[in-house]
Amino acid sequence: MTVQPKFLPMTMEEAGRLGIDRFDVILITGDAYVDHPSFGTALLGRVLWDAGYSVGIIAQPDWRSDADFKRLGEPRLFFSVSAGNVDSLVNAFTPNLKRRSSDVYSPGGRLLRPDRATLVYTDRVHALFPNTPVVIGGIEASLRRFAHYDHWSDTVRQAILADAPADLLVFGMGERQVVGIADRLAAGEAAGALTDIPGTAYRVDLKTWRSMDQAGYVVLPGYAEVKEDRYAYARAFALHYNEQDPVRGRRVAQPHPKTVVIQNPPAMPLSGAELDRVYELPYTRSAHPSYTEPVPALEPVRFSVVSHRGCFGSCSFCALTHHQGRIIQSRSIDSIVREVERMAAMPDFAGVVQDVGGPTANMYAIHCGRWETAGTCPDRRCIDCPTLDRSHEEQLRLLRRLSEIPGVKRVFIASGIRYDLIPPEDREYLARICAHHVSGHLKVAPEHISPRVSACMGKPPREVFDAFRERFEALQAGKRKRQYLVPYFISGHPGCTIEDMVELAEYVRDTGLYTEQVQDFTPTPMSISTTIYHTGLDPFTLKEVYVPKGREKRVQRALMHYRDPENYALVCEGLRAAGREDLIGNAWNCLVREKRGGAPPARRKGQRS
Repeated sequence: MTVQPKFLPMTMEEAGRLGIDRFDVILITGDAYVDHPSFGTALLGRVLWDAGYSVGIIAQPDWRSDADFKRLGEPRLFFSVSAGNVDSLVNAFTPNLKRRSSDVYSPGGRLLRPDRATLVYTDRVHALFPNTPVVIGGIEASLRRFAHYDHWSDTVRQAILADAPADLLVFGMGERQVVGIADRLAAGEAAGALTDIPGTAYRVDLKTWRSMDQAGYVVLPGYAEVKEDRYAYARAFALHYNEQDPVRGRRVAQPHPKTVVIQNPPAMPLSGAELDRVYELPYTRSAHPSYTEPVPALEPVRFSVVSHRGCFGSCSFCALTHHQGRIIQSRSIDSIVREVERMAAMPDFAGVVQDVGGPTANMYAIHCGRWETAGTCPDRRCIDCPTLDRSHEEQLRLLRRLSEIPGVKRVFIASGIRYDLIPPEDREYLARICAHHVSGHLKVAPEHISPRVSACMGKPPREVFDAFRERFEALQAGKRKRQYLVPYFISGHPGCTIEDMVELAEYVRDTGLYTEQVQDFTPTPMSISTTIYHTGLDPFTLKEVYVPKGREKRVQRALMHYRDPENYALVCEGLRAAGREDLIGNAWNCLVREKRGGAPPARRKGQRS
């Protein structure tokens, strides 16, 4: 392992102390520089350093001037540009498009990044250093790599490479890609020759595209077509969705007015040993010492551990299939133990491992024998596959080992579990999780209970959640201090009517569930649900799907918070629109009390009754 600095340098003074007068690679990010493996810039910077390259970081540059972008000079190989851990518009706006007043990825929560940060930073860097290759990546670039519906402008935008003056786009988890790019540029290859790296996208001009042998490419409907035709948009999504597998995926091309964007197949997932090496690099788990204010996003994850990557849940509203993929990549137990032992030796460690998990905590060590040779099945979801080994034995063994480490008092699972992965006959797993690895609340995500909405979301039916809830409640019997389920629900999702939200509100009333965790559906790029939201079509069947929009979304969300007096008028409006005036009154089952005086809210155009 190459000797690494305590922090990756952010100034030439720091570089000078390391004997560096010119960096090989400079990473530009919209986040503050936090040296923690949950922050992509720190992780990729340390991976590049481990591969023998010097790396400098420009964090949250002032895009209104040149000074910050010129601070570290011109790199020998390339600039890398990322908006940060979150799409800059998701980070800046609420689901209702209200601008947020703070940014948790900035010191002191200050607002320091521009909207569409990837485009803004790339334009500035290219203008200043026109002869230096620029590589874009991160969530924002990754999930905007094809023409996509943009909720913030309510338009279909071009693929980001059609707008950004970048040479390459890295999508997914980028370790293999950035090291491969650095190796080939260091060997003297031109950036324009790097067209065959898995996990990257690039562009060619229209003339070149017409002269190419297009056999083996999946050609999507072009930008001009998907912008005007919702059926073309839905077909394009289904086509590229089906190629997001590293083993069986093919190259995907999408014409734009001035260019053609080409996506190579996804990069192969890292092996367990490779993941171990990445996460055992010497992260300090703290913000760069130049910051005088805390970075709020650090504290919830500071003493957390990534045990695996990937998720085969295939939830419609999640774009993870396009980013980490469906194949589970798990670290070894010994590696995770070593990481927690190092954490336990840190002065600020209070004995609590905040989280051990991944996108879904209890997918750790789950494996399918087909993944390495054939990839994921194109015609079925792994979550529904009867041949998938759903044993949680390895996760329990991991948690047991971590709990035995000196200095560790508690090991929590905060990232949530997939309850439909727990076999009904497995009584040990849930009992152990509740007894030792949950504080007072266990997070689960049924999202909805209406059969039609659950199916549209890609979630299991209500009966599965009810069975799990009963098993959980049975474990609370006789406890002096009981635990509670914290279910995540989504309002305003495609396929959901006001009647469906009334049904969910009644379910919450009858079960007494805690409902603070309600998310108003946000159409973020590259998800199935966003495609439905924009087109009104299921992209795989092209059947029509009802989509709530505008005021109805506000009404749907209010129905989930029917106890809040501020929502009274919206709740009454929704109940009347659904023909459920019986739930307005003083009876035991009413959601809200009837107020005397005043006309009832009128039914809104477009709301179903």
